[in-house]
Parts: sequence; structure tokens; C-alpha cells
Amino acid sequence: MRARTGLSVPVAMTVAGSDSGGGAGIQADLRTFAFHCVHGTSAITCVTAQNTLGVTRVDALPAAAVIAQIEAVVADMGVQATKTGMLLNQEIISAVADRIEALGLNNLVVDPVMVSRTGAQLIDNDAVMCLRSKLIPQAAIVTPNRYEAQILSGLEILTLDDMRSAAQRIHRLGSTAVLVKGGGMQGSLRGVDVWFDGSRLETLSASTVETTNTHGTGCTLAAAIAANLALGKDLFSAVRLAKDYVSAALQYALNIGQGQGPVGHFFPLLQKPL
Repeated sequence: MRARTGLSVPVAMTVAGSDSGGGAGIQADLRTFAFHCVHGTSAITCVTAQNTLGVTRVDALPAAAVIAQIEAVVADMGVQATKTGMLLNQEIISAVADRIEALGLNNLVVDPVMVSRTGAQLIDNDAVMCLRSKLIPQAAIVTPNRYEAQILSGLEILTLDDMRSAAQRIHRLGSTAVLVKGGGMQGSLRGVDVWFDGSRLETLSASTVETTNTHGTGCTLAAAIAANLALGKDLFSAVRLAKDYVSAALQYALNIGQGQGPVGHFFPLLQKPL
């Protein structure tokens, strides 16, 4: 028998929806994992028909199919970090939360995809409650945008102090840390995030990149945090490195399609002449 050869690399898993336009969801997550030299695996929760202009259709997979994907990956490869994105409904959220607990998956990054950056709620209230009670308490970190943070905290968020208060209140749901993202904030707060881990309250800023091509930034940030956790970085360092990665990818955002293009996940390659 020939000896097996090859590189040994960390494995990360994304449990999220498929974006046919390639800008967000599992497509963005897998590119982000690959950039960080982490082997990316996936459990698809739903299939969307979308492009740079918007979403025209969403079809959920059966919860059993989602769980089968998770179990297949974990049984064979092991997983050093897991990121959840769009879980779509209460049945899938509950099943995923139960399986993550049963399998003892650590380094869980929960991107609580339930409200778009424009403020439109994407999942119903029962699904939100399930997310709050079953999944977030298992998270190493939860990364809500402004509107998601408002729902999770019950606070209106208009100022930096509001973001800080929301982060502290969301932390009570049980996650190790919270990152309230400022991408949906106005003026000088755009791009300012707030970190809280129960004792350390930090304001994390990044240089503003003027581009309308920002599709998938939330997915990319959460996936980059997961990738860095899989690589053995501590939680706060993983967040800082992920923010740096997203800022760089935004500088090379892709001007494709007629609407909001995606970030440039492989920006070092984009710096080279074609």
C-alpha cells in the first residue's frame, strides 16, 4: 500500500446558505477559509437565487439533510472551528444547535443572520427566539449587525454608547464574546465595532473604504474569525485579524454585476496584472 502524503491543515466548517451570485453565504466563507490556508467544509441550509441586485428565491433544505452534512464532515475530518450564517427557520436552527452540542464542536462563530443591513427582518420571531436560547449560548463569539443587535438586546442603537450597552446585554445570552458591528451605523461610526467578553469592552476601528461593493462583508468577517480560531489564534486576536482582512478585501472589491458587488477575497491575486 502506498503511504498517504500531503499537507496537514486545520479544518473549518460553514453552516449557511448558498448564494448563487457567489458574493456571500458558503461561497464567501469557503473563499475566506482558503485564503487563510484552512480547509473549508460546508453544510448548506438553503439555496438562494440571487445576484448583485438582490434575492429572488429561497428554498430551505430539510433539517435532516443539514445535520447529515455536519455529521459526515465531523465523523471523517474533525472540525477545528465552525461558523453559522443563514439558518433560515426554527427547525434548522434547533437541529443545528442540538447537533453542535452533541458533537462538542468548539470555536463556534455565530453570525446571527436575521436582519439585512437595510433593516429588513429575514427570519420569523420563533426562529429568533430559538437562536437566542439554543445557539448563541454555545458561541465563542456572536457577530450581530446593528439591526440584529437591536433585536437581540431590545435596545435602539443610534450611538457608540448604545452599541456598548447592546454588546453587554447580548453577552448575557451566554456567548463567550460579542462583536456588535457598525457597518450599518451612520457617519463616523460606520465600520466601528464594539467587543465585549464579560470584562473587556473595546472599540475596534478600521479605515473606511469608499465603495458600494460590500456584498458579503458580514459573512466574510465571521468566516475569517473562524479561520483564525482554527489556526489557533486567541479570540480577540482572531477578531482583529479578521477585521484587517475584510478591510483589505474591501479595497479590492469587485465591480461586477449591475448592483452591489462582493469584496475581493483573494486580493493579493487581484494586485497582479492579468
